[in-house]
Amino acid sequence: MATVELRFSAQPEHVRTARLVAAAVARRAGVDEAVLDEVRLAVGEACSRAVGLHQAGGISAPVKVLLIEEEKQFSIEVGDEAPHAVPGGSGSAGGSGGGDAEVEEDQMGLAVISGLVDDVEVSAGEHGGSIRMRWPTTPPPTVID
Repeated sequence: MATVELRFSAQPEHVRTARLVAAAVARRAGVDEAVLDEVRLAVGEACSRAVGLHQAGGISAPVKVLLIEEEKQFSIEVGDEAPHAVPGGSGSAGGSGGGDAEVEEDQMGLAVISGLVDDVEVSAGEHGGSIRMRWPTTPPPTVID
């Protein structure tokens, strides 16, 4: 299992870099070429969401992106350090006191990701959250000399 870790300061201009790196690693891992645009879009949406949460919460920690190559799948996990509301807890959504518009925007971003990726897991807690997306891979063709 190979893993690439990318960390970037929570600035919107770095999201493009994360998209480019994710697409390059996905291609090398064996993700179908026809799906690479979806990978780029999903990673861009997840990273933009994390950047927004960090900026709204005044969090200076970097956004973390893990690109994980496994035997038959490729995973990308985008992590933030923004506090999220915990069911039954007293935390605030997004860590910013979150208004209805911010919550709707967050839900819209998650809906876009879910529309692009069949296998998505979202986790959130008072110390941060993550979005893990998975795509199947095909092994590279065997070259016979």
